[in-house]
Amino acid sequence: MSEAEEEVRGDRNEEEEKKKEKRRRSRKKEKQEQRQVEEEEPECVLLRGIFKLGKKSHDVLLTRTRLTWTPIIPETPTGEPGVLLLQDVFAVKVKRRRAAGQQSGGAVLGVALFYCRRRGRRLEEDTLHLHNASAEHTHTWYNTLSELLAGLSTRPRYLKVFINPCSHKKEAVHIYREHVAPLFKMADVRTDITVTERKGHALSVMKECKLDEYDGVVCVGGDGSVAELCHALVLRAQLDADSPEDPVKPVLPLGIIPAGSTDVVSCSVHGVRDPVTAALHIVLGHLQDVDMCSFSSHGQLVRFGFSAMFGFGAQSLVQAEKKRWMPSSRRREYALVKTLARLRPEDCQLSFLPESWTTNQGLYLSISVMSIPCLSSHAPRGLAPNTSLANGSAELIAVGNTSRSEFIKHLKRYNSSSGQFSFSFVETHTVSAVRIRPRLLSAWSEEEESEEEQEEGDSKTTPIIQSEGAAFPWNMDGELVEIPNEVLVRVHPRLITLYGEEVDEAESTVSCSCI
Repeated sequence: MSEAEEEVRGDRNEEEEKKKEKRRRSRKKEKQEQRQVEEEEPECVLLRGIFKLGKKSHDVLLTRTRLTWTPIIPETPTGEPGVLLLQDVFAVKVKRRRAAGQQSGGAVLGVALFYCRRRGRRLEEDTLHLHNASAEHTHTWYNTLSELLAGLSTRPRYLKVFINPCSHKKEAVHIYREHVAPLFKMADVRTDITVTERKGHALSVMKECKLDEYDGVVCVGGDGSVAELCHALVLRAQLDADSPEDPVKPVLPLGIIPAGSTDVVSCSVHGVRDPVTAALHIVLGHLQDVDMCSFSSHGQLVRFGFSAMFGFGAQSLVQAEKKRWMPSSRRREYALVKTLARLRPEDCQLSFLPESWTTNQGLYLSISVMSIPCLSSHAPRGLAPNTSLANGSAELIAVGNTSRSEFIKHLKRYNSSSGQFSFSFVETHTVSAVRIRPRLLSAWSEEEESEEEQEEGDSKTTPIIQSEGAAFPWNMDGELVEIPNEVLVRVHPRLITLYGEEVDEAESTVSCSCI
């Protein structure tokens, strides 16, 4: 590539970064303005009373949206007020003094408000204690606060919960019992729990259960479990609407409690892999519309999902699936090293639709289509940083044939802040549809590759031909899917609602050192 072309590519990447930063600032400004209006707008005071916070008496005011308290100090009667927005409160309880072993009754001490405190992208549980020994006074405040919280319509009261006990380190049941169930109980959220026993179990339950009984669905598991339930929700909505051709948006939102090894969907709507943050988003009713894709082959639906990878991303998953007994981090490193050692391009016809169809033919090491950023601790800006949760499009990332060393440089950039697409062999496009038609199926076996080939630094220039009729491996939302023919990917804007809030970047951690 010439210096002029490199400069143009650099300018394009810089322009994309500027656009994304502009969108971030715009969303941040809108939220700040909304919060400022809410704080400045005068409201009718519903209740006013005296409570102790700690050891000091305070003048406490309650409106429909907030609780404010001002210390009552003779020297400074207008002390600095405290504010708690009711949209951050998920439970209110009467405080009582009880003897050891006493299960009910006891002298009234006041009310406790349980709310979420934001620490960066994390939501943490906290409590505000309002002390007052008057039973009548306390119950008046408790009843009013309870009515106000019950009036917040997006908050769930009854949830259908699916727990995958085999996810990642088989900790899903423990995570739910220790971190999620207590918050649901505190917020008076009832649950109907299914512990899945096999792949496809959640899908079969979703096809039969009476969804109108619930306010939402919750998945406790990894990306595979999330993908199955997202597919199940859209498919069920499509069947209920008797719409075989067009996807239908589900009525119920989906909450995701991360319990997998990467949890890219959870990270994309929470910014962190934290079950408490995820549970608080659910009980507070934070809703985010999210784009999804349909993956089909020759007119037949394969599944609904968020991402698909062909080539390197799929082949590394093939290797990882062979070592399911390994710990996830070790399995990931093994799969990456093994796949890099046998790096081969795929001969494909790649067509994509930004406005009109464009078709390219060539050798590709990797092709990815993602309708969400796919944030994770290993790729804090996301595998697809130029898309968002609900912009009505997907990001196509096509990595052409190049040397192994250059491809590794490209992969390493995902751990950094930018630059993963600043290579002559990488192209990205914002698309609404993609068609991938492999011409020859690349494959290899351990017998076919010598030690010299494994140590060679460059990828092969031509794919190895396998017999007709064999299936092509695909990585669809972390699940291995084999398809013998072309795949058509279509983006469906805001097809599903998830509990959470869009974030720009995920918390990062030190990734593996395998590359």
